[in-house]
Amino acid sequence: MSRDFTPDFDDFREALGSPRESSRPTRDTRPATTRTREEIPHPEPRFRNVREPRPKEVPPKDSRAVLYDRYRGYDLRESEIQTLTDLGKFRVINADDLARHGYGGDKHRMMHETESLVRQGLIEEKQVEISLSKSTRMYTLTKAGRRLMRGSGRLPDDQEIYSGFVKPREAKHDAELYRVFQKEEGRIERRGGRVRRVLLDFELKKKVNRDLTRLGPQKDDPDKKYDVAERHGLRVVHGRIPVPDLQIEYEMPDQSIARVNVELTTGDYRPRQLADKARAGFTLYSHGDDASHVRRVLSDRELTAEILSL
Repeated sequence: MSRDFTPDFDDFREALGSPRESSRPTRDTRPATTRTREEIPHPEPRFRNVREPRPKEVPPKDSRAVLYDRYRGYDLRESEIQTLTDLGKFRVINADDLARHGYGGDKHRMMHETESLVRQGLIEEKQVEISLSKSTRMYTLTKAGRRLMRGSGRLPDDQEIYSGFVKPREAKHDAELYRVFQKEEGRIERRGGRVRRVLLDFELKKKVNRDLTRLGPQKDDPDKKYDVAERHGLRVVHGRIPVPDLQIEYEMPDQSIARVNVELTTGDYRPRQLADKARAGFTLYSHGDDASHVRRVLSDRELTAEILSL
């Protein structure tokens, strides 16, 4: 889902891409027309189901902590603090996903605790229409909740904390990133990694935009642009820098830091968008009913990609 926060730079969202691991992309300066077909394997892009993540252990109800915001203390369950943490990282989460992933499927407990957090002014609840005939309950942090989590010490200092609802048109897509994250985190953990922080497209695009602006007249220099992309774990594609929906930074057992860039693709994506995201090395997720469109577009362009199920 493309959103243009920085019109001065040709929609970084569609151009910014990154490798799964934090390695500098190889620069091939030859025109595409000079490369032989033998150099580029083109197996059929395939749609693959991703193993459901293992249910996370929900903190016991009697596990509590007091968090302070200025002169006010909040006596909260650890599970409530985890809910605030997740909302801060992902901005919006729908009720069903929060119950499933945050509370191990215990919807009654989720409802009880979110009602308590709403009463305390830490989160906001809203019924969001996601289609003409369907709506869903979603949650987000309030400004007070964001301020509490910022001073809590429960998140890395460089982890952005979000609050407030976005446009209804974007809320459904953004809320699904929490579900995408659960699946990708499971894949990372099976490789021995541990998630350190996440960046949403808005924050990542802002950082890239800032660095390009600082280049001044050199912002169109290819080498300078590659340096900016590499700094943020991204790639240059056709002279532009595509940005993923979600970037996950994680630590491997040898304490090295790696990144994976994740995109939730839909049937509304234009062919060029999908091709650029595949070339950028994004991990592509898609709903089953959109996967055939994504697979067909990439196959037509002889691009290799693994399309993972949401």
